[in-house]
Order: sequence, then C-alpha cells, then structure tokens
Amino acid sequence: MEREDLLKVIETLLFITDEPLTSSKISKICELNDDKLVESIIEELRYRYDSQNSAISIVKVAGGWQMATRPQYSLWVRKLYSTRLNLRLSNAALEVLGIIAYRQPITRAEIEAIRGVDSSGPIETLLERKLITSIGRKEVIGRPIMYGTTDEFLKQFGLNSIEDLPKIDTLVDSRVLSNIKQNLNEISNNISLENIENSSQDIKEN
Repeated sequence: MEREDLLKVIETLLFITDEPLTSSKISKICELNDDKLVESIIEELRYRYDSQNSAISIVKVAGGWQMATRPQYSLWVRKLYSTRLNLRLSNAALEVLGIIAYRQPITRAEIEAIRGVDSSGPIETLLERKLITSIGRKEVIGRPIMYGTTDEFLKQFGLNSIEDLPKIDTLVDSRVLSNIKQNLNEISNNISLENIENSSQDIKEN
C-alpha cells in the first residue's frame, strides 16, 4: 500500500472509531506490523489538520489516538448534545473523583478523612460510570479496598495519562494541602490502631 493510501486509511479509522486506537492496533488492522510507521503517519496527519487550521484535531487519549473537536468549539457540541450532556456528576461525586485522581491509590476511609463526610454514595456512582475501579487492597490490617481512576476517566477528561493532570499545587493553597496530608496520616494511624485493637480483642475472646 502506498503511503498516501495508507494515510487515508488511518485517517478513516481515526474518524470512524468511538474509542482511542493505539498505534499497535492500527498497525495490526492495516497488516503492517510497523508501529513506528503508523506513528509517523499519524504525526503527518496531525500536522495537516493543524496547518489547515481545521476545527478537528488528532489527539492522544488514554494511550491511543482519536479525532476530536478543538476546545474553542465545545459550546456548539454541548448545544448539539445538550440532553446527553445533562447527565452530569454531582458535586460530591466530582469531589471524590478529584481526590482519587490526585491521591490514588486511596481507600474509602482516606477519602472520607479529606472530605469529612461519608463517601460511599459518590464512590458507587463513580464505579457505575466506570470512572474509578478497585485496584487492590492496602497492606494493613483489615486490608481495605484501594481505588484508582480508569481509562474511561482519561477518555472523558481528554487525558493521555494521569501525569497530564494539572499540578495540584497550582490549584490548591499550600496550607490546605498540608492539612489534607495531616488528616490522611491521622486516619491511616487510626485505622491501624483500631484494627490492631479489634484483632487483640478477637484473640482474647477466642
């Protein structure tokens, strides 16, 4: 296949997909077995769209490639999909999601130590939306579940990786950050002490 034909094929794949496509997947579909060639063609496509000042760009999201509208046209997209976009997360769910995104892996108790309120409802909502997932258990007595963000989270927020999040110290006052860290340390210590006391009580009773 000539390079120009291959470029059009890859452009078609990026246009039609509703999920980000990795270079290796595109390579496999095109029967190339050459990820570097795919990457170079995608870069060429990106340059063409940028140089033409197109309303469409090619972006890397959640480790894959996809076409997207440019941010300055988001207002019109929202108008088109107003009904669908009204299914928003509550402030509580967004708050919990932000905590998990920046502090992952993190347990429910640690989340509640930061928020000061029960967070079971927002956590369930985020799990249902597949924005967070269980990523194991913390190696302390009681082994509480730890939560982290998913690829769906990256896709929804247009991020390639969690490292693309804005630096938290540019968003939150340093004194607030210090209080959060202190609260987390205190709750972790309290959880450990409580579990140790419970375990000791169980041993005595048995």
